[in-house]
Amino acid sequence: MNSEIEVKRVKTEEEKYRFIKFPWKIYKGDKNWVPPLIFDVRRNLTNTINPFFKHAEAALFLAYKNKELVGRIAAIVNYNHNSFHNDKVGFFGYFECIDNYKVANALFQAAADYLKSKGMEVIRGPINLSTNDEVGLLIKGFDSPPVLLMTYNPSYYIELIHNFGFTKAKDLYAYHVGESILSNKEVLDKLKRVSEIVKKRDKITFRTLRMKELVSELNKIKEVYNNAWKYNWGFVPMTDEEFEFVAHTLRPLADPDLVYFAEYEGRPVGFSMALPDYNQVFIKMNGRLFPFGIFKLLKYRKKIDGIRLITMGIIHEFQKKGIEAVFIKDTIETCYRKGIKHAEISWVLEDNIPMVQTAVNLDAELYKIYRIYDRVI
Repeated sequence: MNSEIEVKRVKTEEEKYRFIKFPWKIYKGDKNWVPPLIFDVRRNLTNTINPFFKHAEAALFLAYKNKELVGRIAAIVNYNHNSFHNDKVGFFGYFECIDNYKVANALFQAAADYLKSKGMEVIRGPINLSTNDEVGLLIKGFDSPPVLLMTYNPSYYIELIHNFGFTKAKDLYAYHVGESILSNKEVLDKLKRVSEIVKKRDKITFRTLRMKELVSELNKIKEVYNNAWKYNWGFVPMTDEEFEFVAHTLRPLADPDLVYFAEYEGRPVGFSMALPDYNQVFIKMNGRLFPFGIFKLLKYRKKIDGIRLITMGIIHEFQKKGIEAVFIKDTIETCYRKGIKHAEISWVLEDNIPMVQTAVNLDAELYKIYRIYDRVI
């Protein structure tokens, strides 16, 4: 390691604040970067608040070059992941770095050494903190801001990661659905025909989220989530506390009209949720809700004209029955009614053939690709 580069583990609250604020140095002047809400990042990284840390641990590192802060990384051990997949995979996340191979290598080595000391055999990432959070390195689609809860990074990160010996583990796709599709009568008519067949043939009913019954609704979502995704690459079931933590975070952003249930004889068999793209507002707030960010939030949220279809799951015995077509149809109709001009379907695993085919059938554009990397340590 170059003697002028020093990597230190974060130990104090002041150092954690430096860790959280470092991206502002990397993205200064980048019009496509969406500053995260500082209090959100701090909350996620606080082990007494985030229930993720009841079955996981993380070490945060800062890199200094000639005593100047030039990079950061988190090393994460998720014991529930290791138990569920019967492996010894550790993770890195929150990676930010100047365009310097030596600094990047020092950060990756610090994370790898920490993970190896915990018995891990592979380092995987970027993942902040789990696959239920922000994941993947942007490798295609640098010309526009990310949508809500999707990542963004400089293009030179690709070479920094390759230089350390990481190789591709999995690609994640993001599809853009433009106004020409959302308002396309031919597409909607086709989806309506499929929808009627599904409802009559399989006696499946569809409805939106009932906010007045939120506790029981969340239990239904959790039931579908842990069944529908259990065979997906990288999936780890969320604990009850984690689920409540995520729900509490997303609740202020959710639009009940864009949350759908599919039910068979009163039992939830499918779930779909799209969220308004609040990144259109957050990009103007510079990471702060107070004292003035709240006014920007109130001013601009009514002008949001995009959504992210963030999750769609169907329990295994009801898959391949066309339920996803009904969810898509209902979402498009709601978008049209609310004046939504575009949507993103993300993220989609590259080998999730049903969802990839759904996007293709919609004539959606594969406009961003994110990559997760592995390296043996």
